[in-house]
Formats: sequence, structure tokens, C-alpha cells
Amino acid sequence: MHSSFDSDGRSGGPAAAAAASSVPAHVAGTYANPVLDADFPDPAVILAPDGFYYAYATQTLRDDQWVNIQVARSADLIHWEHLGDALPNKPAWASETQDFWAPFVLQDGDRYLMYYSATPDVCHEPERGHCLAVAAATSPAGPFTDIGMPLLLGMGFEYIDPMAFDDPVTGKRLLYWGSGFQPIKVQELAEDRISFVPGSAPVDLVWPNPVEGAFPRLVEAAWVIRHDDFYYLFYSGDNCCGPDADYGVMVARSRDAMGPFETLEEARGVPHSLMLFKSERWLAPGHNSIVTDKAGDAWIVYHAIDVNRPRQRQEDEINSRRILLIDRIEWRDGWPHVGTPSEGPQRAPIT
Repeated sequence: MHSSFDSDGRSGGPAAAAAASSVPAHVAGTYANPVLDADFPDPAVILAPDGFYYAYATQTLRDDQWVNIQVARSADLIHWEHLGDALPNKPAWASETQDFWAPFVLQDGDRYLMYYSATPDVCHEPERGHCLAVAAATSPAGPFTDIGMPLLLGMGFEYIDPMAFDDPVTGKRLLYWGSGFQPIKVQELAEDRISFVPGSAPVDLVWPNPVEGAFPRLVEAAWVIRHDDFYYLFYSGDNCCGPDADYGVMVARSRDAMGPFETLEEARGVPHSLMLFKSERWLAPGHNSIVTDKAGDAWIVYHAIDVNRPRQRQEDEINSRRILLIDRIEWRDGWPHVGTPSEGPQRAPIT
């Protein structure tokens, strides 16, 4: 049996499950996790003008066929329809690889831009690392077409997990990414959103734990929101999957979207900055996006591993099947909190 985190430390008995609602699951206005019981890693959710929520996810095998970038649609954040491949044609510079990670999509006028990571072909980059790339479409469902060249290229997996954010205070267009055992970074995008402001440079925001073997050994999966007078940076850390899966969602906050950010650990003097952590059933919850419903409640949308079904196929690595969950964020003294993934019927988002 897997150990679970509680709100005070890195290990303990079952935590937030006891708070689940006693309302029957079939009653309208409730839901129970998971909301999409299929491999759907690294979910990024947007609300489109057509009134539907669109969720984008890392590549997967469906019916023994690769889906490069997954896309699903929902009217209520609870019932999801898988629409297929948002990036059906690989970019020319990554036509021979199958390594498409962590998309983020935003609407920019009449177009939609997708930021994502991919591994280039050997012929394009003999010493390959992950690229941070951009694709465009006229519909949130796609198909998206790569712009023709990567935005960033580095060694290892430094250039992963992009998240674009328009600062409502300054009007700056920002791109967060990282990190491959490096800090999560941010840099200002140019007006075209497919290049950076001339003369700008990446800014380091949050770092892995410098103590060897300490949590978190890596940080990634940035997602930024503005709430009241703060910018909140949600990020995930340690292994997302595999036999040593130990993912969780952490949080930091700042008065400026480009930092400096203070982590929950620094602000509270607690052992870690986790605001979402594993339970006995749900392992390695993380790589979140945030959606606000019509009631003004913030919902965290994330993947987790069901310990009862930790792989899609018998030949797959353990803890490789990451499915879609959501939970409402509770604000405690200026900090967001979830605890462990919810169990049983919960009040549904107001959509």
C-alpha cells in the first residue's frame, strides 16, 4: 500500500478522503474522480468562445495508434469527449520521433496557438534535447500546424512544459517553461507570440532543492494565475511516473508575474510547498491547469495514477497511466490548498 501525504508533512495516513460529500453520486450537480478515465497526461484546459472547455494532453497510444497531442472537449468539466489528435501532422523537424509533451493553448484573436515540447530528428540536431515549439490553428479543436521551427532548443529536457500568460496588470505576454533539474523560467514574448522581446532574457523563478536527494529534486509544469493582489505559480516536482513516481503540486506567490516568487515553504516555514499530494489510491498527482467556474471558484485540473490500474498495457512501465482528475481549490490565509485528490461524490463546478 502506498503511503499518503497529509497537510502537515511528507507522509502519513489517508488524509482528505474523509471530507468527501455524502450526497449520492447520481444526484445532479455532483461528480466523482476521475473525470476522464483514460491516459491523459499533463492536461491544459481553456474555455473557448463556443462555451466548451478544451483540454490538451501529452501524446498517448489509443487503439495501438499514436496520438501526438490529445484534445478533449467538455461542457461542464465533468463529462469529456475525446476529439482525437490536435497535431495530426508532425513538424518537419521532428517527423521521425514520437516525443510530444505537455501542450498549452491560448486564443490570440482569430487563431489559437499551441506551445508544446518535442524531440527533433537527428538530421536537424545531432545532439538532441527537447525543443519548445509553437503550432497554430483556427479552431480550438485543431488541427494545429507547427510554425516551421522550434522557439527554443536545449540539451536534455530543459525546454518543456510551456505556459503562456498575459499579465492583466502590465499587459506583458509571458512564457514560462522548464526545467530538467534547472529552475523554472519566464521570458517576455514579442507581440507575435512566436518570438521573444528583443533584448529580453529568461528569469529564474523557483529552483529544485539543492540538497542531494531532497524533495523536490526537479521542478516543472508551471501554471500561473492572478488572485487578489498576488500571482500564484503552481508547479510540480519529482518523478511524474514510473516505479519511483512521487509527483505533487507545489505553489509560490509574488506581487509581480516575473518574480521574485516566495514558495509556500519559505512563507510558512513548513517542510515543503505541496498544496496537492498523493493518497492511498491516487499516486503522483500533478501537472495541473487552473480553471475558474461561473461561481468564481478555482478548480485544479490535473493527472494522477490510479494504483488499481497503474498502466494501460501489461508491457507498459508501472505508474505510466495518468488519468484526469479535478478538485476545487480552497484558499487559506492567502494560499491555495487541496490536500489529497477527492474521493467519492463532490460538488460539481458551476459552468
